[in-house]
Amino acid sequence: MSPTFRALRVRNYRLYASGSVVSNTGTWIQRIGQDWLVLQLHGGSHAQASTSLGITTGLQFLPVLLLSPYAGLVADRMSKRRLLQLTQAWMACWSFVLAMLAITGVVEAWMVYAVAFSFGIGSAFDAPARQSFVSEMVGPDDLTNAVGLNSASFNLARVMGPAIAGFLIAALGGAIQTSRVVDAHALRATGLVILLNAVSYLAVIGALGLMRDHELFENPRAPRGKGMIRDGFRYVRSRPDLSMILTAGFFAGTFGMNFQMTSALMATQVFHKGPGEYGILGTTLAVGSLTGALLGARRVAKPRPHYVIIAGIAFALVEIALGLMPSYLMFAVTTPVLGFCILTMLNSANTTVQLGTSPSMRGRVMALYMMLVMGGTPIGAPIVGWVGATFGARWTLIGGGLMSLAGIVLAAVVFRGLTGSPWLGRPRTSTEETTDTVMAA
Repeated sequence: MSPTFRALRVRNYRLYASGSVVSNTGTWIQRIGQDWLVLQLHGGSHAQASTSLGITTGLQFLPVLLLSPYAGLVADRMSKRRLLQLTQAWMACWSFVLAMLAITGVVEAWMVYAVAFSFGIGSAFDAPARQSFVSEMVGPDDLTNAVGLNSASFNLARVMGPAIAGFLIAALGGAIQTSRVVDAHALRATGLVILLNAVSYLAVIGALGLMRDHELFENPRAPRGKGMIRDGFRYVRSRPDLSMILTAGFFAGTFGMNFQMTSALMATQVFHKGPGEYGILGTTLAVGSLTGALLGARRVAKPRPHYVIIAGIAFALVEIALGLMPSYLMFAVTTPVLGFCILTMLNSANTTVQLGTSPSMRGRVMALYMMLVMGGTPIGAPIVGWVGATFGARWTLIGGGLMSLAGIVLAAVVFRGLTGSPWLGRPRTSTEETTDTVMAA
């Protein structure tokens, strides 16, 4: 088997990867559909649409910020497989609710906010369990490859999902009306598209049910005790390399990774395009991400923290350049570069954190990682939305890129000060050597 796909030789992982492609495609279909639904509800009001998109995105990720430490503890203390089945069922239910609200034509902006928040509760518990469950399916030897393939699966869905959503919304008559009167037929079209996501969760739930327990590399569950969440914070604080990665991820996730919103605003307000062209932007971004994921899956050597910094700086610079693009065509052609850079950063961060963390702490550390990378969105998305409403859609990218660049460079500088080692081509620290010894044991 090709080194790029070596983790697929594990039956349990093959099942999971197959279900994930279907479910992830549905997730991206809903993301496009949900944002388009918000735009439909506000008609021709650009300022209201910008603010509402920011609120929707922020509410969807707010539970990640609020609940991630507790969700990580739950992931360390119970069967991750069972937890994933529960979270997938929860998100399927709320996806169905949003679809029905749109199909029946009764949907209002506050309802979208409420569903987005409820959906985010499931995401908060799903993320740390999903991230740490990968090592239980394949073991440490294939973890780097499995993380890369997970990203490839996610981004393959990201290629297909937005394109499918944009095509179906346009084909079913879901165009935005320029008047303030909401078109019930257009809402129904978007609702039917969102309904596809509710059905897609059955693929992952079924795959998890077909797995063989005796083939899992299940880690011992953390024993019940006081201060377990605080232990996770103390563990990360004692590791400057992990602190650097989490800090860099926070700035990129909070201010730079608002692609749903920035693409929608650029497509509709700057380039004056419709749902088909908006969907294409999600696909072009995913082409670069998919390339980065496949290259990451081929990597044999373990990624190092400085990979995160290099890729993060490149991501921030490309995002700034995107905000200056003069035409839709140039914007679309450049988005794959942005996708490649951010995926390389996230893959390197994810694998480095998982391989460098004690198995008994992995759920809590991955929860903190997801809290900072995804949980910063409730802070950043409304700010970026306000920037778009006040200064124009281009500044959502320019400002987000500048803030990401400043935060990533700051993380690297502080890390260098704490360790006394350069972050580019630095020698291995004693902490890393100790960690590798523990992992090998």
